[in-house]
Amino acid sequence: MSDEQLELLLKARDSIRAAEVLLAQGFSGFAAARAYYAMFYVAQAFLEGEGLAFSKHSAVIEAFGQRFVKTGRVPAEFHRYLIQGMERRHAGDYGARAEVRPEQAAEQIAHAREFLQVAERLMEPPQPPGVK
Repeated sequence: MSDEQLELLLKARDSIRAAEVLLAQGFSGFAAARAYYAMFYVAQAFLEGEGLAFSKHSAVIEAFGQRFVKTGRVPAEFHRYLIQGMERRHAGDYGARAEVRPEQAAEQIAHAREFLQVAERLMEPPQPPGVK
């Protein structure tokens, strides 16, 4: 794992923690948005490992789907989580105050946590035989 990938995964971890705090304080929309950013950082970390970087969210989502989901390197549900996450982020950031329900934000946080765990597992450097 490169330093850039590590930094993105640390930002993802911080975003998940921030989302949990926001949800606990009753800010569902903002919690969902922060959870989306966690997933977005994870997708960027995967792409960074391929030497790719994009400035638009839609380009990151599309490239992640092409490079990692269509090739079977990452299960398809993570691409769906990312797409749904962006939709909820838009609802949380730009929609009516109650547009994102607490259970939707909690689900998004759970998806972000799962996405981060998969990234940490897949991006771990291979260990020499006999080393744990």
